[in-house]
Amino acid sequence: MSNCNCSSVHIHQPAQTRVPVEEVEALFDKPFSDLLYEAQTVHRKHFDPNAVQLSTLLSVKTGGCPEDCGYCPQSKRHPDAVPDEPMLDVEAVLTAARAAKDAGATRFCMGAAWRGPKQRDLDPVLTMVREVKALGLETCCTLGMLREGQAEQLKEAGLDYYNHNLDTAPEFYGEIISTRDFEDRLETLNKVRGAGINVCAGGIVGMGESRTQRAGLLAQLASLDPPPESVPINLLVQVEGTPLFGTDALDPIEFVRTIAVARILMPASYVRLSAGRQQMSDAVQALCFLAGANSIFYGDKLLTTGNPEWEKDQALFSKLGLKAA
Repeated sequence: MSNCNCSSVHIHQPAQTRVPVEEVEALFDKPFSDLLYEAQTVHRKHFDPNAVQLSTLLSVKTGGCPEDCGYCPQSKRHPDAVPDEPMLDVEAVLTAARAAKDAGATRFCMGAAWRGPKQRDLDPVLTMVREVKALGLETCCTLGMLREGQAEQLKEAGLDYYNHNLDTAPEFYGEIISTRDFEDRLETLNKVRGAGINVCAGGIVGMGESRTQRAGLLAQLASLDPPPESVPINLLVQVEGTPLFGTDALDPIEFVRTIAVARILMPASYVRLSAGRQQMSDAVQALCFLAGANSIFYGDKLLTTGNPEWEKDQALFSKLGLKAA
């Protein structure tokens, strides 16, 4: 997808979402077959139903994050946090990007465990973006909250997408994170959109939220103006030592419902199966694709958690008759 010049468009979030939560809940409440039929019908109007976009995610700076996100093993506030590691050098990132491209990925995402980058942090990332872009890949970064002018620097370097998830509904946000506010997320998304970078924003489900709160997350995403170009839907990966370890697992059918509702609400967005795919059966993933998911993270690792291996994904695509977009 090519970049649009959206410098005159601003994401705004009124107190009352543009898409009422009650309408989103009504979609969740539909009989499963009716919901999937509606989602697949919407999907076919906007996308090739048998094509899936492939992205690969690399952690370029792992561990040592000062935030206290309850789901994340990179927070230094958690007793069993992953070690604080130095930033990868540019050549290591390019080696990973070349391997991702050779395996069929079209977008390369670079993530860093920061609350937000200082300028000395951002400078090497700008080089990474330029060099990965020169390989012919779409570029994406997730670096935390951005300061004034940083989105413009990323845009100038050639960044195609910036990922900044809303995580969960506003009313549940404080149960998961205390070191930042929901409004902080929206402020960074405004900066990204204002710089003309495509927005990648989604959330995590299975963190103990209610269905109403899942509906609230999707209502917030669909109310962004315009909606995100990419919407990653993550299923909580429970990591021992994090506060959310031991949370009751989300029912797989409820996860499929979440994908279907996201597709109906954001018909022109790429809906990505993100974290948690490793713990899903082939049958559940097939239902997700039927429900309108048309993007995945591709490769054997996300930032710090596992992901299905390339060969396993290729075998699944073969069984389902899917192709890389």
